[in-house]
Amino acid sequence: MEYELDDDPARIQPDVVWKWLSTEAYWGRERSRADVDTQIAAAWRVVGAYRADTGEQVGFARAVSDGVNIAYLADVFVIDGHRGNDLGKRMLQLMVEDGPGRDFRWVLFTADAHGLYRQFGFDTPDVTAMVRPAR
Repeated sequence: MEYELDDDPARIQPDVVWKWLSTEAYWGRERSRADVDTQIAAAWRVVGAYRADTGEQVGFARAVSDGVNIAYLADVFVIDGHRGNDLGKRMLQLMVEDGPGRDFRWVLFTADAHGLYRQFGFDTPDVTAMVRPAR
């Protein structure tokens, strides 16, 4: 199967993103549909992966940034049945390496994809990093 990647926000299919985040993501189930729609609309960048034959969205990544020197990567996923096609790597390549934030400091949280993100320079933070957990 062939896939296309695109960073055009108009191409994002919010129903697909909402369905996956609200049912599959260990990190996103507490958000409402309105929250997800707001996050997509306010994102600095979004990247989608799409089936070339149907245009169906099968992957997503979102970033928030000040547009100058820091970006936060969030909500990266590939729908089951489309994994194993390097779509996660391709989305990160477009988002992090080939985008306008190539030289930024990037931040993310993950419980299970460390190997993927390390391929793009992510690593355990140094002693200067602190996090205030959500309440």
